[in-house]
Amino acid sequence: MRLRKAAKLFDEAERLLIVSGEIPETKTFYLGKIIELLIQDGEFSPAETEKLKAAHKVLIESSHQDLRYTLNSIYYLLLAETGRYPSDWDFIEPSGSLDPSKRCSFPGMQVYLEDIRSPFNVGAIFRTAESFGVEKIWLSPLCADPRHKRAERTAMGCVDIVPWERLSYHPFSGKTELQQFPAAPVFALETGGIPISDFTFPKKGIIIAGSEELGVSPEALAASDASLGRVSIPTHGAKASLNVSVAFGIVMQAWAEVMEEKDA
Repeated sequence: MRLRKAAKLFDEAERLLIVSGEIPETKTFYLGKIIELLIQDGEFSPAETEKLKAAHKVLIESSHQDLRYTLNSIYYLLLAETGRYPSDWDFIEPSGSLDPSKRCSFPGMQVYLEDIRSPFNVGAIFRTAESFGVEKIWLSPLCADPRHKRAERTAMGCVDIVPWERLSYHPFSGKTELQQFPAAPVFALETGGIPISDFTFPKKGIIIAGSEELGVSPEALAASDASLGRVSIPTHGAKASLNVSVAFGIVMQAWAEVMEEKDA
């Protein structure tokens, strides 16, 4: 219980530093005293003790250049001592508000997320899509909500500046709806396709990323095969597969590189 309380104090101090840009000297002095007590207890390994001593020096000297790193590392050191490890949503990564006017995108580079179930994956895909210049993201009816708190946390503000739209139907099911899905070439991110190094990325098109469990649906695969095909990432491990958001990032980097060459 004592270590958990100490860890919480360092976590709160880091969050205060992020919000206000500084921490009162009284607080850094108090945190320094906590570290002194932890060192005196002698419950830490030599390497951990040295880390505590280095942190104590930063706090006493009020070295703001290293302060956030110090607070963060001590928080996780203490957290590990309690036997508890962080979840994805515990991490602090300040982004501030993103300025849409500074965003660059490639016209015609679009994404269709088909039944991605994990808010973490949706958020990660939004963040990656923003980084590589995606013009718009389309969501299937069953795709996780980008406004889910965990998706927004992972996306780091990108849900607000990347245009997106949820469809009320699956566009490759043969049904027609009032919402207009673009009549653009499509290709699927799926195993068993053309290796990424040999795939011909389009100037304009829509990449389909499918469910974590089922992959891209048969209907969407059929549409892709009749259009631009399937792009695959060769793997060499026993698992022979990648998390969908990781695979998406690899493919988007390759597509963006081709788009830059075509714009040059």
